[in-house]
Amino acid sequence: MTNQSISNEVALRIALAAKVLPDVSVKQLIEALQGENEDEITEESLSKITVTQLKKSFGNIYDAEGGWESEDADNQEIAALKEAVEILWGEKGQSQESLPIEPYQEGDMPNSIRVAVSSNTGEKLDGHFGSCHRYLIYQLSPDQIKLIDVRSTIEADLAEEKNRFRMELIKDCAIVYVVSIGGPAAAKVIQANIYPMKVETGGLAREELAKLQKAIATSPPPWLAKILGVTAEERLKNYKADN
Repeated sequence: MTNQSISNEVALRIALAAKVLPDVSVKQLIEALQGENEDEITEESLSKITVTQLKKSFGNIYDAEGGWESEDADNQEIAALKEAVEILWGEKGQSQESLPIEPYQEGDMPNSIRVAVSSNTGEKLDGHFGSCHRYLIYQLSPDQIKLIDVRSTIEADLAEEKNRFRMELIKDCAIVYVVSIGGPAAAKVIQANIYPMKVETGGLAREELAKLQKAIATSPPPWLAKILGVTAEERLKNYKADN
């Protein structure tokens, strides 16, 4: 095992993750993580760990009597692995503050749409569609933006069709904001009647949504008007009124 210096945040995540894994010490977890990272263990490298990778790593370092057979882990062990990965990502435990979910019931916000934001950190748009840790779900109207749900993607790694699993998570949304999305995935998202909005620079989710909110309130482009159910005649009328 290579000796390396790790940050306090990384050390905290590893210690918390080891606690939820049956009969796994901090040392053994570090060895498993080092098996997946050629370079030193950092917050960035931890953010890329998947359940499948961690399961495989434990299969490599335990013998047949260890109880962590990589090909035959039971549901309880999978649940523990998922919780450990969420902690390593910073999604659970002392290293992550809870996001402020706002109360919402269907019909509370007339003329609103539901929007998903691919996110890894806080209320930021900083995730790729196929690898983000979660989707922030917002209800958005011309005068309100509410964060109504946070949907973890951790189980997508265990799904047969990962992108389809992700689409199912956000199938009630009209738009998904992403930093990046592959062509085939974008085509499938569009076929599912979800419009992908690519913002390569990322940023604060609410700042990007405020731009969308302004477009809804003034003169939405054709793709957005279609989502909102606004006719071409109504768009022209609004445009003339604004000018």
